[in-house]
Amino acid sequence: MKKVTIYSTPTCTYCNMAKDFFKENKIAYTEINVASDLEKRNEMIEKSGQMGVPVIDIGGQIMVGFNKPVLAKALGL
Repeated sequence: MKKVTIYSTPTCTYCNMAKDFFKENKIAYTEINVASDLEKRNEMIEKSGQMGVPVIDIGGQIMVGFNKPVLAKALGL
């Protein structure tokens, strides 16, 4: 299984949708709150070139936003 990391904020609707999707599909993931972690926020911007969340890293493949079909394909679901 590929390592899954989501850069998110507590109030982001799409972040919560992505985390619910991971839970429904029993995908283990690491959550990073970029609202409170400046170092990780900079890491997210460096990886994605974006300031918006969610930024999802699936084994080095970077996705910005929540797109269920693309996410499912990247996870092999």
